This record gives sequence, structure tokens and C-alpha cells, in this order.
Amino acid sequence: MSDCFLTRKEAGDYMSATYRFGAAKSLAKAVVTGNGPPYRKAGRRVLYRREDLDAWAASKIGAPRTSTSEPHTPARERRAVV
Repeated sequence: MSDCFLTRKEAGDYMSATYRFGAAKSLAKAVVTGNGPPYRKAGRRVLYRREDLDAWAASKIGAPRTSTSEPHTPARERRAVV
């Protein structure tokens, strides 16, 4: 399924159903700000690969916690330590 591209609406629906964040409007804003998942263009249409959406979502989800008093470790620091 790596060659299957999703439109922004399809990608937003997938993200919302799978991860409970990343709706189509959020993805549209992320294209402008540059902090969203990788995308491709076909004319004016923005297309996403499911694998890219999954990797981006995983990078945004924090480490498991047992208390709200635990210090926050950003995803990029967790990747560097592991």
C-alpha cells in the first residue's frame, strides 16, 4: 500500500480515526507552517502516503507517563536516546 496516496481529506479522516488528531484543517495549516507530515503535490492537490502519516503521528505522541509531575521529554530527544 506504499504507492497509495491519500488526499488531504482522506488523510485527515485517517489521522482522526487512527490517532484522534491531525484533521484535514490541521494538515492544511501544517503545510504552511512546515511542521506536518511529508507530502507530495499533483498539480494543486496535496497528497500523503499512509506510511508518512504514521511516522509523523508517532513522532508527535509522547512517552508513557504514570504521573502529571513527570518531566516532559520531547519526541526528538527520545529518538536520540534510544
